[in-house]
Amino acid sequence: MPDSARRPAVSVIVVNYRGAEDTITCLRALREQLAYPAELVQLICVDNDSGDGSAERIEREPGVHVVRAGANLGFAGGCNLGARHATGTVLAFLNNDARPHPDWVDAAVEVLRTEPTVGAVASKVLDWDGELVDFVDAGLTWFGMGYKRHAGRRLDELSAGTHDTPRDVLFATGSAMFVRAGLFRELGGFDERFFMFYEDVDLGWRMNLRGWRVRYVPTSLTFHRHHASMSKVDTPDNARELFLLERNALAALYKNLSDATLARVLPAALALAVRRATARGELDPTQLEIGRPDTGGSTVEIPRTTLAGVLAIDQFVELLPELARSREVEQAARVRSDTDLLPLMRNAMEPAYPLPRYLAAHDVLVEVFGLEEAFGARRRILVITGDAVSDQMAGPAIRAWNMADVLAAEHDVRLVTVNPRCDPPEAPFAVHRSGPRDLGRHVAWADVVVLQGHVLELVPSLKKEDSTKILVCDMYDPMHLELLEQGKDSTDEQRALDLAGVTRVLNTQLERGDFFLCASERQRHFWLGHLTALGRLTPSLYDNDPTVRSLLAVAPFGLPGKPPQQSASPIRGRLGDIAPSDKVVLWAGGVYSWFDPLTLLHAVDRVRGRHEDIRLVFLGMRHPNPEVPSMDIGTRTRLLSRRLGLTDRHVFFNETWVPYTERQNWLLDADCGVTTHYEHVETTFAFRTRVLDYLWAGLPIVTTDGDAFADLVRTERLGVVVPAEDPNALAEALERALYDEDFAQAARERIAVVRERFTWETVLAPLVSFCRNPVPAADRLPGTEPLVANRPLRMGEVIRRDIDLVRSYLDAGGPAELTRRAAGRVRRLAASRWAGGRKGREDG
Repeated sequence: MPDSARRPAVSVIVVNYRGAEDTITCLRALREQLAYPAELVQLICVDNDSGDGSAERIEREPGVHVVRAGANLGFAGGCNLGARHATGTVLAFLNNDARPHPDWVDAAVEVLRTEPTVGAVASKVLDWDGELVDFVDAGLTWFGMGYKRHAGRRLDELSAGTHDTPRDVLFATGSAMFVRAGLFRELGGFDERFFMFYEDVDLGWRMNLRGWRVRYVPTSLTFHRHHASMSKVDTPDNARELFLLERNALAALYKNLSDATLARVLPAALALAVRRATARGELDPTQLEIGRPDTGGSTVEIPRTTLAGVLAIDQFVELLPELARSREVEQAARVRSDTDLLPLMRNAMEPAYPLPRYLAAHDVLVEVFGLEEAFGARRRILVITGDAVSDQMAGPAIRAWNMADVLAAEHDVRLVTVNPRCDPPEAPFAVHRSGPRDLGRHVAWADVVVLQGHVLELVPSLKKEDSTKILVCDMYDPMHLELLEQGKDSTDEQRALDLAGVTRVLNTQLERGDFFLCASERQRHFWLGHLTALGRLTPSLYDNDPTVRSLLAVAPFGLPGKPPQQSASPIRGRLGDIAPSDKVVLWAGGVYSWFDPLTLLHAVDRVRGRHEDIRLVFLGMRHPNPEVPSMDIGTRTRLLSRRLGLTDRHVFFNETWVPYTERQNWLLDADCGVTTHYEHVETTFAFRTRVLDYLWAGLPIVTTDGDAFADLVRTERLGVVVPAEDPNALAEALERALYDEDFAQAARERIAVVRERFTWETVLAPLVSFCRNPVPAADRLPGTEPLVANRPLRMGEVIRRDIDLVRSYLDAGGPAELTRRAAGRVRRLAASRWAGGRKGREDG
């Protein structure tokens, strides 16, 4: 395949004003100097009503498509007009007084091709001689004025990395930029009300709010002849430019800031615009002496620069009704918060103008309106669980609680449970109980929603493909695999229905989520298969991140960073006749269908023949969530223990669930921790949260083989791993963990090192990182289209394909197979034509 077949077509748009020399020089450079394949470059020149014969001269240039505007549409309108005539999947905008480096297009297209979340490329722009900076980075002040950071400085004066390192920016300069054509259309192009100035700021701002990135690419280089032309906007001769700058800054601010931020910022921005106008014109308000009866009607000359600022506010008010409609669209489509974009503003509090009276007013407004707080606002994150939140919490609620706790260090967090039981302990975040009808209120409040289990089914608005909420789905519990074991006592019909229902719940999350968490690398492989089968592992997502960790990350169950401290001894001397010197084996969790406590009982029965002091304690037989039904395995465990004569002598059942904040007392009363399970698919992908508590308490671990923790215990020598359903091997393992003190001490020493990997702060690092910069998944960004469409097969290729198919059918089954395949193809073709004809009739 030739190299050009893998590259997208690029439409370069140049807007011409009076005087064709610069424009012709620019167009010739584009035609003759670019390294990009000429057949893939479309040159469009929009004549913005030059009226001086420029259009005719440019039309004589070969390979240039001239579009006559018929009126001066400004830069925004001219570029939009050119875009409507573009055929490329990439749009490039270049000032008519600029010239490109030969690699200008190649460098930008390569980034767009390999980074699908980049919606636009900001080129590096230098002066004509390549010595002074025009654009290497973007900035935005809190009052809406976008500016080119480092503009006018010598290139050799900038520190290393300032101009030669790619980075994300808020906007690209309109003088040299690239945009995906589909995204440009999705956004409606440049806002033509801006005419010129800040239309590029507004476009980049809107792009970022919708989750796209604008990437500065220093190797996409251009040279601008009039780099300093806009540095004189503060002189009386530039009142028109000042008017547009002031008005457009307010318009961009109004359209793109969130409601909460705008409420603080807009009044201050309007007041500062007035002070900027009077300070710029050196107008002293006391000269007017308004209100004094002895002024004698004296007059004061108002400078044009002052009038420009005042008129800008007046025109902003005139535009408000239609700007309000635009604002409604942008706010409905946004997926990123003002806080997310704050780093791209670089220095939002920068005053930008060095005028003394202006600076004094700026500082007053920032302080009085609390603007630093407004732009430093914490992100709002909602964590939803279906489990009971109380002193007695099971795994899902414990995980949700700790997610909220870790995230609350940087964000405003709400933990919401839809479970009837909500009696939470004291927390550094808000905790609510919500019915399904009230969940919408909490979701509307949030910037990011983190959920688990069946919760998504309770919020239909979140399930919609066009929902703009950033959604994190916690997939640490493969519920459908659990259900295969849990539902064994149900009828076949009910099991099939339940399994299909839970699978649909999980598929809905996998189809909608922007970021997923799982508990182990095994689970990660499992969920990657799910995502691939559902079509989520798209080329664009893969190209953006071949590891796919930006979509699916491992975040195991965690444990507290602080070692446990025992405040009571609930087992020794208090539970039955367990003595302080007895050897205690702890089963630190519930008894569920996918576990194997029966083999454990047989093992304890064997050990007691040699060691009378062995004691097995089941920590909690009754689940704290009233919606979790009792399972038959619990009854069978009690019956077997009683039949073997173990109950209340060597085996003890704690009936109530131990409060979460007291579990360390039970753990520290034990000598080893145990977990046993059967060999089945649930085990393969399970993550036994109770084992983490064993690590936390420094207990040697005895576990059945087959899950992720068994691999950890074996590799790190944290205890003993045994085969499933082998009571003799399990008995030997318990003896070793309980009575071989050298072995137990060595295991405890290694546990002290390994457990540091599993603190909540460590395991939730992927979630914390995502919430610092929450964006939609690459395949969920609106306005995407392939940069290079697949070429249709030529007639000769179609014939060769069909001949190969005939041969393969004959080889597979002879003439009968060929006849069957041909008949099927005819039926499909007829059905397709009938459907197409029906649609045509309906459309007509």
